Amino acid sequence: MRLMRLVRDDTHVGFMKLAKPAVLFSAALALLSVLSLAVIGLNYGIDFRGGAVVMAETPEPRPIAEWRAALGTLEAGDVAVTSISDPAAELTGAARNSVMVRIGADDPNAAASEARALLEDAFPDVTILQTDAVGAKVSGELLQAGALALLLAVLAVLVYIWLRFEWQFAVGAVIALAHDVLITVGVFSITATEFNLSIIAALLTIIGYSLNDTVVIFDRVRENLRKFKTRPLAEVLDLAINETLSRTFMTSGTTLIALIALYVLGGEVIRGFTFGMIFGIVIGTYSSVFVAAAVLLWLGVTREPLDADAAAGVKFSDGGA
Repeated sequence: MRLMRLVRDDTHVGFMKLAKPAVLFSAALALLSVLSLAVIGLNYGIDFRGGAVVMAETPEPRPIAEWRAALGTLEAGDVAVTSISDPAAELTGAARNSVMVRIGADDPNAAASEARALLEDAFPDVTILQTDAVGAKVSGELLQAGALALLLAVLAVLVYIWLRFEWQFAVGAVIALAHDVLITVGVFSITATEFNLSIIAALLTIIGYSLNDTVVIFDRVRENLRKFKTRPLAEVLDLAINETLSRTFMTSGTTLIALIALYVLGGEVIRGFTFGMIFGIVIGTYSSVFVAAAVLLWLGVTREPLDADAAAGVKFSDGGA
């Protein structure tokens, strides 16, 4: 049975002709991300700056102003009240009025207890769904652990690709992954979206997803280098990308459909995670085609002898493309 294809088998797009403008575009996005991180910074959540989170609900809808007024005497730092929508519950008519209260405080446990007491005094029918407190020391450790996890993931990718392919492939893959992470984090800075532990999980998932795309393309590149011994590297890269284009569109497209559904229907709690994943999947697919392949094109690839009669490897370059 013939598998469904979104791209015809005889498709030939000259991706490597677009390598230079694509890399310049990526460099501009990376620079913008660095500037945003330096000037604006990240909107760290309770996980990374310490504080408390209280989630509560009432049977009847209440304006956010009433919730804020109830917490007006709270002796703590910054207090933010956010309405939590549940689109799935709204469709069934079972929606309730839920809010999330974020409190930045040196003593998060005391702040959470005080907020809970104030809400219960103001609204007799209130239900406290969840209370979380993270101290400043713990939040600092979580931030360090998250950064270390990202670094170790990238290093593991470097070693894996180096062992499976060649060092040029490893450098291309790592630059593409660093590109994906930097620009995704930059988007969180520009949009002031809360940056918490779930975003670290999203970044690690993006690394894995982008790496999968890159390895599929690199594997086809290696196969084509053995098959077409005299073709310039630019042509081999174009051929490999075109041969895997249908698979790239299918996997990225189906993943994005699921993520968009989660973003729309999943509610406020996982919205940051799904937002990061949606953007990361798009930028990761782009970098696998343009950034990783472009780095490989400019570094060149030394093809190892395919049989015992080969006297030496053949150095592939861009072939003047």
